[in-house]
Amino acid sequence: MLTMEEALKQSTAPIRFAANEIVKGTVIEVRNKEVLVDIGYKSEGVVPGNEFDDIKTVKIGDVVDVLIEKLEDKEGMVILSKEKAEFQQNWDKILTICNEGGRISGRVKSIVKGGLVVNIGVEAFLPASQIDVITPKNLAQFVGNTYDFKVVKINQERQNIVLSRRELIEAERSERRQKLLADMVPGDIRKGTVKNLTDFGAFIDLNGIDGLLHITDMSWGRIGHPSEVLKVGQDIDVVVLDVNKDKERVSLGLKQKMENPWASIEGKFPVGTKVKGKIVNLVPYGAFVELEPGVEGLIHVTELSWTKRIAKPGDVLTAGQEIEAIVLGINRDEQKISLGIRQLETNPWDSAESKYAPGAHVKGKIRNLTSYGAFIELEEGLDGMIHVSDISWTRKINHPSEVFKKGDEVEAQVLEVDKANQRIALGIKQLSTDPWSNIDQFYKVGDLVSGQVTKLASFGAFVGLQHEIDGLVHISQISEERVEKIKNVLKAGQEVTARVIKIDRSDRRIGLSIKAANYSTEQLKAEQAVLDSLKPGEDLVALQHAFDAADEAVKE
Repeated sequence: MLTMEEALKQSTAPIRFAANEIVKGTVIEVRNKEVLVDIGYKSEGVVPGNEFDDIKTVKIGDVVDVLIEKLEDKEGMVILSKEKAEFQQNWDKILTICNEGGRISGRVKSIVKGGLVVNIGVEAFLPASQIDVITPKNLAQFVGNTYDFKVVKINQERQNIVLSRRELIEAERSERRQKLLADMVPGDIRKGTVKNLTDFGAFIDLNGIDGLLHITDMSWGRIGHPSEVLKVGQDIDVVVLDVNKDKERVSLGLKQKMENPWASIEGKFPVGTKVKGKIVNLVPYGAFVELEPGVEGLIHVTELSWTKRIAKPGDVLTAGQEIEAIVLGINRDEQKISLGIRQLETNPWDSAESKYAPGAHVKGKIRNLTSYGAFIELEEGLDGMIHVSDISWTRKINHPSEVFKKGDEVEAQVLEVDKANQRIALGIKQLSTDPWSNIDQFYKVGDLVSGQVTKLASFGAFVGLQHEIDGLVHISQISEERVEKIKNVLKAGQEVTARVIKIDRSDRRIGLSIKAANYSTEQLKAEQAVLDSLKPGEDLVALQHAFDAADEAVKE
């Protein structure tokens, strides 16, 4: 304990007024940006207002420790610093407390380049990367707040200290993470915050560990992207699905908090019932229809119409469209429902066999022409096809456009109804008798006939006869003299007279001879014998090969 004499000596000890000395002063005036302090010197001292935590709380008469920076400036004032006095007083104490790795509390003072200035008794630097686990973009939110920090570096020569708040947070999170992993079991419901969204899911902060909420576990229904359900910063309750303690991974679920709508699906949507829904997705093979949240059915493209061949669902349906459909099948294990739209209407093919019995005569407009036939619309959505081979008994039709055009009204006979493959075969030639069945009544070998040249080929000419039958005059049968080019002798449309020299019933062909028009009976027999004796391949002289070559020429 001090004696009275020692106390008097201390109280009367002279004050040392010199730069870098720490002295006590009394506040004598508080201005907007500075405080006047009397330190017992011949002139007052000035302390900047920003060195006080709040200049508004400073009162006249307050005693403060200050460091003399300069005894007199140009105006004769003493320049003082409250912060530097505290720094000098606290530095040794802080060195003792704040060994590197130590923990200390401090108040964020201001923002500087690369981070923050923190007052821990002395000014210390907090890098932006060490403020939080994720570097914040807005540093102003931390100014004025008090936090705990870890001392990561001390430089005594420069008298500066580097702090980290992030390491304390990570250490605390690690402790919480280990505790969470130890306590957490599948089935738990935990509170969390959406930390980040990706294409495949969302990372949820469980206050110590991040868990993955996969997009397939967000809803029983269809989700295109997690942002349709969640947003960053949102607080949610999630179900723990799996915990991997070795890899510190947690799988989470959101839809598991709700009842699985597929558990009682058969009772909700029995097969054969009519349902309503909204089209949520169109794909090349069908349309997906949402029947209720989490339950979708597929309308396959083949189930859109009984009669129309629809290439893709987008031709008749649009996304978002409300429609009705019939439940065709349910697979609860695979969570699939098959739907159909065409089942809402009567299948016209159910009555096609009785309505269009073979042999019946029908009428209709030509709707389409293809290389192999013509399609006739018998009724809305129901077509019949006339194959090119069923257009004429006698004429060689290579394309139906030679006879028909779209929109023509035609009459035909039903040949066959194939309900399974949804096909009706029609024929036009069947409306009349096949002239070749009675060819002997029309033509005999030796008959003299007249007709018009219809086609020219390198090997001969086709002549149109009665009953829509064509005869072929081979180039060798035009003249007694050798004919080099058929076009030098005959022209399309020219009327000619010829003799029937051959009738081939099996191949439905008639051979004619212009040069034999004036032959006697004996000459005709000789000419026919010559034709019959020819073998295939002899310069297309044989009638059969002449016709074959004609067919190929027409195709080309």
